[in-house]
Amino acid sequence: MGNHLTRAELHAGLAHILDSPRDDGVLEAIVIRPEPGLRQDLQSCEISLAGGTHGDRWAKGCWKTTEDGKPHPDVQICIMNARCIALLAQERERWALAGDNLLIDLDLRPENLPPGQRLRIGTAVIEITAVKHAGCAGFAERYGQSAVVFVNARKGSALRLRGVYARVVEDGRVTAGDRVVKVT
Repeated sequence: MGNHLTRAELHAGLAHILDSPRDDGVLEAIVIRPEPGLRQDLQSCEISLAGGTHGDRWAKGCWKTTEDGKPHPDVQICIMNARCIALLAQERERWALAGDNLLIDLDLRPENLPPGQRLRIGTAVIEITAVKHAGCAGFAERYGQSAVVFVNARKGSALRLRGVYARVVEDGRVTAGDRVVKVT
């Protein structure tokens, strides 16, 4: 699946990622995972507290559950910085392979988006949670071992290069190209 970037090439792209907008970003892509291994790139979709990103398998069950066995709301929506996935994937067609639901051009660092920070995207509002997001074996297969080290190592983790999780606060519709703004 394409050539994977070296650690040096990845680090050379870090400044561009860190230059992401802090307050007024853009939803660059929407992805759902209807079944394991399957990804669909959408132009628009509903997101809700009951269903997460509609069509995504989160609502059918996920790795983190509540005490009663239901999918945990703190991991409803997976978010990744669009500049980071653009660097890792190298081609737009390979963005969806990451499996993140919302790929946004916005600074995801904790000092900019601490847990509890709300974002309005389209007509929906989501809230950043404290659950850590990390690259896995599938991520390494798709983007290379250097990519996993880049996003999971101390610096990459501190910068949230692999992304963040969010929960839905206000149901609504999101569309690629929507503004992503902080709600105070």
